[in-house]
Amino acid sequence: MNPPTPEKLFEILTKFAHSRGQELNNDLDHTMSIIKGILENEQRNGYRGCPCRLNSGDKQKDRDIICPCAYKDKDVEEYGSCYCGLYVSHEWNQNPDKRVTVPERRPFDKLLE
Repeated sequence: MNPPTPEKLFEILTKFAHSRGQELNNDLDHTMSIIKGILENEQRNGYRGCPCRLNSGDKQKDRDIICPCAYKDKDVEEYGSCYCGLYVSHEWNQNPDKRVTVPERRPFDKLLE
């Protein structure tokens, strides 16, 4: 089965985000760049690793950073967006002046694996 196009994955992820009460970032250039990175990681490693984090190439080790990552919901709840800025809250999309940098939640020891 061929991987989806970036446009198709955008459509899929938009529906997924809405089903969770979230949105995709309304900066389409940023969003499509992240989606293309997810697809590149899938082609390279066989899984949709977060393109904003270093993927090891080992799906088991990177389980927590397969998009949507294990940290997404807490990040969106606390900061209004996930670490890479793909998944966001409605408020985040509507209030660019209130955006803050999302810190890395991934445990330090996982960064070194």
